[in-house]
Amino acid sequence: MPAQVIDERLEPGRQVNGQLLQRVCGQLLVELKLSEKTLSLVLLSDAQMAAYNQQFRAKKGPTNVLSFPASFPNEAPPALAGDLGDVLISVDTAQREAAAKKISLMARLVQLIIHGVLHLIGYDHERSEEEALAMWDKEQQLFAQIFQIRRHTMPHLAVNVDHVATLRQARGVAEPDPVLAASLCELAGARGIVVHLREDRRHIQDRDVRLLRQTVKTKLNLEMAAAKEMIALAVELKPDLVTLVPEKRQELTTEGGLDVVGHQKKIASAVAKLRKVGIQVSLFIDPEAEQIQAAAEIDASHVELHTGRYCDAASFEEKDREFVLLRNAAELAAASNLLVNAGHGLDYRNTSRIAAIPEIDELSIGHAIVSRAVLVGMDQAVREMLAVIREAVQAN
Repeated sequence: MPAQVIDERLEPGRQVNGQLLQRVCGQLLVELKLSEKTLSLVLLSDAQMAAYNQQFRAKKGPTNVLSFPASFPNEAPPALAGDLGDVLISVDTAQREAAAKKISLMARLVQLIIHGVLHLIGYDHERSEEEALAMWDKEQQLFAQIFQIRRHTMPHLAVNVDHVATLRQARGVAEPDPVLAASLCELAGARGIVVHLREDRRHIQDRDVRLLRQTVKTKLNLEMAAAKEMIALAVELKPDLVTLVPEKRQELTTEGGLDVVGHQKKIASAVAKLRKVGIQVSLFIDPEAEQIQAAAEIDASHVELHTGRYCDAASFEEKDREFVLLRNAAELAAASNLLVNAGHGLDYRNTSRIAAIPEIDELSIGHAIVSRAVLVGMDQAVREMLAVIREAVQAN
């Protein structure tokens, strides 16, 4: 792991997405040709930063970033030969600076990480005006490169195997087995498996989820309602990700996004219980600013943008409007320190535009792949969807 993110704030105020920061640090090391090195990013409050600033620089009050190289003046001791050192950032100060600059907190944190890492490798803007200009130029170059990398990173494909179970339940027999289907998806290149354990158990069963927790090698995303029974099961099994979704008994499939704004207290309670045992939580929401803001406020780690209206649009004009809403929502969610997934109704014809949205980290696709698998096999169906995603990213 090239970077470790440590949040040492005793009472975290603004939530910060550690996974995204870790990924940024990794991208930065690659750009600096230091991918074999490691570093630690430590998040602090103003009070904690002020203590470091006083102790090591004899200056009162907090600063935005401090760097502590692991090496001694001449050479690194053997135990630290692969370690660049520590970058300490005051999130409180970064938040104030972000507001003043009218940029997102994440953008400001990325700027400070770059600044701190450049100090670790020998840049020092305090030595001379010439060096300060050189460091500033390098910071701008790296910031642009990191965000350009984000625009060309291929989203992961997570395959929903619910409808393998639908076919099984139609006859009330043991086959086809969604657990076996999940393994085939992973072997074909899928980076995650998704199942929706509904309260009425119409397709996926408890047995499936328990076996998948033992067999999935990539990432298991358990979709479920924010119901007491479901939360208890998730706490017991600890999937890699829980996606909270709305659920109605009479619907054929999930209809619309979760109303986080209208049910914030209930959903916040569910998120807190899951996060307490180390489970990341995504909220399946419509691409609306108020829903994204509410998701960030209750400490969700992800949102999954509901792509149903885009997929079901009856005209090119309507599809374009829905695409713009999804693109803007993805940008806002990423700026709000949320990882962004997307799904619902995506198929081999309409996925390309969504896959090309740079902020989207993962696409959740099920029915289209299972339907295609009936004709060509699961391995081929997954590989064809991966090709669609790959070509969309390369074209942009």
